[in-house]
Amino acid sequence: MGTPLVCGVMCMRKYMCSSLQMDAPKEVQSTGEFTCQLCGLTAPYTYYGQKPPNTRSIVLLEESYVMKDPFTPDKDKFLILGSHCSLCSRSVCAGTECSLFYSKRFCLPCVNENLKAFPLEIQEDMDKRKPQQKSFPCKKGDTRT
Repeated sequence: MGTPLVCGVMCMRKYMCSSLQMDAPKEVQSTGEFTCQLCGLTAPYTYYGQKPPNTRSIVLLEESYVMKDPFTPDKDKFLILGSHCSLCSRSVCAGTECSLFYSKRFCLPCVNENLKAFPLEIQEDMDKRKPQQKSFPCKKGDTRT
């Protein structure tokens, strides 16, 4: 008699989970090629969003371009390629030469142009990076009328 109870709980849990998933907003699962507009890194991505597929409880802090980790057969492993700068919207990789994440993703040209708006710790970190940084002009969004 223990089996029907377990089955009932499992079936109820499955029903509740599927109901919750149906109500949750759907994220676009597209594939394509990610290109960093600063360093030119290109890589195929398998997902764009905050909840990569085959992950149990991982929610990313930003909409990100993600690919399956090619170095492991484990389907739960993934690599974050990059995202969009929250100021100028260009695609930037997650590499430290191109962007930083401080509550949102920022390309380094936008960080440098708005450095005084960032906390002192970020400003000091950027001062340490200056000799090794490449120069990329910040490209603002389209301002045509």
